Amino acid sequence: MTSELPHDLVRTLLAVVDEGTFDAAASVLHVTPSAVSQRVKALEQRTGRVLVTRTKPVGATASGQVVVRFARQLARLESDARSALGMDDGGEHPRLSIAVNADSLATWFLPALAALAHDARICFDLRREDEGHTTELLREGEVMAAVTSSPDAVAGCSVRRLGSMAYLPVAAPEFAAQWLSGELEVLLPAAPLVCFDRRDELQDTFVRELTGGRGASALRHCVPSNEGFADAVTAGLGWGLVPRSQAEPRLRSGALVGFAPGRSLRVPLYWQQWRLDSPALAAVAEAVTAAAARSLD
Repeated sequence: MTSELPHDLVRTLLAVVDEGTFDAAASVLHVTPSAVSQRVKALEQRTGRVLVTRTKPVGATASGQVVVRFARQLARLESDARSALGMDDGGEHPRLSIAVNADSLATWFLPALAALAHDARICFDLRREDEGHTTELLREGEVMAAVTSSPDAVAGCSVRRLGSMAYLPVAAPEFAAQWLSGELEVLLPAAPLVCFDRRDELQDTFVRELTGGRGASALRHCVPSNEGFADAVTAGLGWGLVPRSQAEPRLRSGALVGFAPGRSLRVPLYWQQWRLDSPALAAVAEAVTAAAARSLD
């Protein structure tokens, strides 16, 4: 085993993981599948570790994820260097992969990227994931930056606080009259609810804070769409925690009612990104931080 990680081997591993098969990676790299296989084996011999699972699609092992993250960082630095030197990138523009939760994506996050996409000519590859799980994509090297609820930095990343997103407990008027007219600590744990997906624990957290321990009802509807979530609550499928910026217009119109006066759930959000001296990544971080300061608590 040697200490070197040849860049051609590293790039080959990245292509295999991104494309999902050795054949597809060979097509992208303009080499034969046999050459791809030999390069991956050579890299595994150099590291002394199995880097990919020979499945369809190919997956990166824990050791492979380390190399994949290095490969993405290497590609980012190379692109920045070529740009700084005024070298032709064949018409390509910087591409940044970012993980962001659905509620941020639907409210304050996209305006932060709009000006950059035009002025800095940066391309974005956004991955939607629950804010409690976006750090997993950072750790696996799938993204370069993430909006997350975790203040604990992933290895090799920096962290800055963005603010808190406020969620209001709301329901359709008819639903509230049927299910929530009375002692809320008793009624809410049994009331049907709307959640984003099976990973969404916001409603459970709110009920536990209200009752001192009891969770939310098992009678729940999963609606994996930000706007669809608010629509489902408005339609009366169940109660739910809706971002304040989305809830307030519906509260004013009477389409929704608040059933727990003075209560809300606040989720702290952080920006984590690779520690790279990358102008493109730095520009995005500044734009996101500024947008969060305007929109979040």
